[in-house]
Amino acid sequence: MKQKNILNVFLSLAFSFLTYPAYSQEFPPKKTITMVVGFAAGGAADTAARIISKKLGENIGANVVVDNRGGAGGNIAHQFAANGPTDGSTILFGSVGPLTIAPHMMKLSYDPFKDLSPISMGVNFPNILVVNSGTGIKTFAEYIAYAKKNPKKLEYASTGPGSASHLAGELLDEMASIQTVHVPYKGGAPALQDLLGGRVAAYFSTYSTSQAYIENGQLIPLAVTGPQRLKSLPKIPTIAESGYAGFNATNWYAFVASSKVPAPILDHWNVEIVKVLKSPDVAKQLNDHGLTPMPTSREELANYMTKESVTWGRLIKDKKITGE
Repeated sequence: MKQKNILNVFLSLAFSFLTYPAYSQEFPPKKTITMVVGFAAGGAADTAARIISKKLGENIGANVVVDNRGGAGGNIAHQFAANGPTDGSTILFGSVGPLTIAPHMMKLSYDPFKDLSPISMGVNFPNILVVNSGTGIKTFAEYIAYAKKNPKKLEYASTGPGSASHLAGELLDEMASIQTVHVPYKGGAPALQDLLGGRVAAYFSTYSTSQAYIENGQLIPLAVTGPQRLKSLPKIPTIAESGYAGFNATNWYAFVASSKVPAPILDHWNVEIVKVLKSPDVAKQLNDHGLTPMPTSREELANYMTKESVTWGRLIKDKKITGE
């Protein structure tokens, strides 16, 4: 019943632009545009935001600055945007965690389904299940076979409870009927360090993080968590095509703004952001960083976020996952 209520509330917000009073709104606002990112400079979110913001500024003839507000897994930035300016001058490059996972794990000072409105999906990218070469595991089938034969023996690292790398492992455990052991870390660097040191066997890593170690043979890539193979690793199958149809656990970033921003302004932002994401030069830059541009309508983003919230909310409840 709770999930149904969430669906109804969020879809009503997403479709609010259909009934919003038709009056003229200034676009773009006559001021600096702020693109808020919930993570520190240098990561995937920041990289994508800077590529997109540069082209966006050129297209609309305005100054677009990236404002990194890291902390609390991105929740600080999301709270700031939810309570931020309502004239459309502040947009948020939101992420899967605060938008669809965190609400099921902790009490937040904002409600992403009430206090934020969808604009467009931004980018997505899968994780790759990698293992230390010392495990002797060379294929995804061997990984599953080992886990079935040795329940609660195979340990996998994550960047923290409720992270994409954690929930990918939980989803695989459920769909494959295996029991692995989750070992949370406070970020990708320590997780990778222990993986390379052999203290854990596996990790659902981003390609950019593990690329060098895949190339030098220290890590063995087994499967991709998204719906399609990576162009950079065409021989590595997806988990979905390896016997677990429907498996999809991707990282994604989407553009949202305060729900108090007038719908006509949000519509304008959708048009401009979609234009940028469809730009060949922007697409190439994003692809070079392993990021796939995903322009959508506001409605499509609303539906996708709701689906993700239902998927991860159910898994979190069933597995009794907390933020501790």
